[in-house]
Amino acid sequence: MIEAALAWLLTTLALPAVGLGSVFVISFVSATLLPLGSEPAVFAVIKANPALYWSVILTATLGNTLGGMVDFWMGWKARDVMAQQKSSRWTRAMARFGPRVLLFGWLPIVGDPLCTLAGWSRLPFWPSVMYMAAGKGARYVVMTAALQLVPNLWWRQLVDWF
Repeated sequence: MIEAALAWLLTTLALPAVGLGSVFVISFVSATLLPLGSEPAVFAVIKANPALYWSVILTATLGNTLGGMVDFWMGWKARDVMAQQKSSRWTRAMARFGPRVLLFGWLPIVGDPLCTLAGWSRLPFWPSVMYMAAGKGARYVVMTAALQLVPNLWWRQLVDWF
C-alpha cells in the first residue's frame, strides 16, 4: 500500500500541470534527510516552459531552504533531547566556521546533515538561513544553466532510451 501511494505521489508531482507546486514540494522534501534529488524536476519544468526560469529557480530555492530550516530545527531539538552533549571534530568545525559553512548545504550526502549539525551547534538562525539560501540558489542556477547547454537531441535520445 505504501509503495502504491508513493508511486502515485511521484507520478502526480511529475505532471507538468503541477509545475511550481511540484518543484516546491520536491525541493522541500529533497532538503530533508530523505534521499531525493530536486534538480531533475527543476530542469524538467524549465525545459517545458523556459519563461518560468526564475520563478522555478526561486521556488526551488525557497523549498530547499525551508527543508534545510527543518533540518536545522531537528538538530536544535535533538540537542535539547540528548542528555549528554559530546563535542566532536564536526561540532568544533561548525563553531570555527559558523554559518558560512552552510554555503555547502547543497552538497549531496553531506549537505543535509550540515544543516542539522548547524542546529545542533546552535549557530545563529538567520545568518544560517541566509548562507543556506545563497548556496542552494547558486546550485540551482549553475546546474540548470549547465543542463541547458546539452543539445535537445541528446535529451530526446535519453527519453527514448528509457
